[in-house]
Amino acid sequence: MTFDALDHLLFVAVLAAIYVIQDWKQVLILITAFTIGHLITLILSAKEMISVDGSLVEFIIPCTIVATAISNLFQKSFTHRAIRINYFLALLFGLVHGLAFANTLRMIMASDQSFALAMFSFSVGLELGQILVVLLIILLGQLLISLLKVERRHWVIFISAAVFSLALEMAIQRW
Repeated sequence: MTFDALDHLLFVAVLAAIYVIQDWKQVLILITAFTIGHLITLILSAKEMISVDGSLVEFIIPCTIVATAISNLFQKSFTHRAIRINYFLALLFGLVHGLAFANTLRMIMASDQSFALAMFSFSVGLELGQILVVLLIILLGQLLISLLKVERRHWVIFISAAVFSLALEMAIQRW
């Protein structure tokens, strides 16, 4: 992934911020929901079945990050039931993120390369990047919560507030 994908990485980080190692099954569902969301619009946009103004998409993406961070900030408990909203956010906002990736996919796709191969290659690279970010966030959170006895809520507030401020700045710049 490139620095251009910072907004995508921030979204994945803020999604993962509320989870710990024991939640690995829920994290897999979360990442799958996000992948399904962005794969749908990525395919539709890359095949030119839908078209959305790129500057609008680039503005909406940090707004999805801000909304997810705000959702995290208002979480009082982290039971599976309480954080179920993240699945919906991952799927819904994945649709928006997929629109941004369509242009990237078109640019990297060789003229003689099949669409399916390009889609597969791009998706695998994207998934590996997402998994790495999620793993780093969850491991760092686990370290702080278990070893340094930081309250889970404080960890979530810290990550969410940091990502919120970066995403808000991105949204303002893109406005």
